[in-house]
Amino acid sequence: MPLNGLGEPPGEQVLPALFPVPDPAPPAPARRRVSRPEAADGPVGPGSGPARPATAEDGRQLVLFGAETAEPALADLAGLLAGPAEVVRMGGTARISVVVDAAWRVHVLVAELAQRGIAASWEPTGDERHAVRTSYARTLKPLAAAWLRGTTKRPPAGFHLNGRRLRLWLAAAGVAEPPGFLLRLGPADQECWEPVGAALGAVGLGGDLLDPAAGGPAYLVTGRRRLRRLAELVGDRPTAAPPPAWPERP
Repeated sequence: MPLNGLGEPPGEQVLPALFPVPDPAPPAPARRRVSRPEAADGPVGPGSGPARPATAEDGRQLVLFGAETAEPALADLAGLLAGPAEVVRMGGTARISVVVDAAWRVHVLVAELAQRGIAASWEPTGDERHAVRTSYARTLKPLAAAWLRGTTKRPPAGFHLNGRRLRLWLAAAGVAEPPGFLLRLGPADQECWEPVGAALGAVGLGGDLLDPAAGGPAYLVTGRRRLRRLAELVGDRPTAAPPPAWPERP
C-alpha cells in the first residue's frame, strides 16, 4: 500500500498533505569514538555571515551565522552534501537526492527546498525509508560542479558551515544520541569526512568521528556548550519534527 494512504500507485510522488510518521527506531548500541577533529581556521565564503544584525520578533537576539540571520539560498544545500546526500549531473542540470529514515524529514526537506525555489518529490525505498529528490535544475549545476570530482563527492576548497546549512543537514540526517547529537555522513564519502569535521570545528561543533563499526559514519557532538551552540545555529524546531529529534534551544 502506498505510504500516503490515498490509493496512489507507488513511485515518485509529490508530498501529500498527510504523511504517516513511522515508529521510532530501537535504541542504537554503544558507540565507539574514533577521533576529535581540531577546529580549523579557513577562508569564509560569501554568504556565510548574517545578512544583517537583527533581533527576532520576540526580542531574542539572533545568533551569528544562525539559520535565522539570512534568507534561504541555494548555497545552503551544501549542508545536505556535507551529510549523506548525493548530487548527479545531467547535461546542463543537476539533481540532489538523499535517503531519510523518517517521514517528518520528508516534510521538512520538501518545505526547505521549496523556500529555495526547488521542486522536490519523494518515494518509498522499500526498507521503511524514503528517498527525497530535487528536480533536475540548471540552478543546481554550480553546486554539482563545486562538489564533484568526476563522480566522487568532495567539499570544495574553503567549504564552511553555517546555521542554514546545518539545519538542512540535521533535518536529513541528525539523530538525538543522548547525551549528544549525531550528524550522519555518507558511507561512501570518506573524502568528505575530514573536511566536514574541520568545518564543524570551525563553528564550535567539533565532534567525535564514529566509524561504521561504531554505528557511523557520523560526527557525535557532545557537551553542554556545543549542544547549545548547535541548537542556536539550526534555529527553532520545524513543526513536523518531533521534539526529541531536534536540539532544544536554551
